[in-house]
This record gives sequence, C-alpha cells and structure tokens, in this order.
Amino acid sequence: MSIQTLSRCGVAIFAATLIAGCSSSGSKTPDQAAAKSYSSTARSGGECASRGKCIYKGAYESGERNYAEAEAKRLNMAELERLRRAFGN
Repeated sequence: MSIQTLSRCGVAIFAATLIAGCSSSGSKTPDQAAAKSYSSTARSGGECASRGKCIYKGAYESGERNYAEAEAKRLNMAELERLRRAFGN
C-alpha cells in the first residue's frame, strides 16, 4: 500500500470516529446529564418507567424500616462528605 492510500484510510477513519463521537454525546445541560444518570440507574435496577412505579407501597418486614432509614442516613452523610470534599468546605 502506498502512503497516499494509508493517509486516505486514516482520514476516513478519523472522520467516522469524529462523527460517531459527536452524534452520541450531544449537548446536555447538567440537569439533563443527572436525569440520564438517574434513569440509567433506575433502568438497571428494574426497568422503571417513572419514579412512582419504582416505589414500593407495601408493608415493611420486621427490622426493614429501621434498616432502610439507617441506610438512607448513611448514604446522605456519605454524599454530604463527598460534596464537602468537592467544594472544599
């Protein structure tokens, strides 16, 4: 193969990669990116179409409510610490 043929193939591959990358990423605001992140998480956890369909409305098993509240507190504190580290407070 000649250098000219290799350079043409290189340019074609570069252009295809650039077009594919730009079309898949799109322009998103931070709110849209967060919504996509939430929806991806929700889908992977059970294919929920909306948050209301994901919320369990039945009775708790013994000890489950206490565990859920403690876990929510732990996760909230972990996120608060992460935000404090990120913003230097």
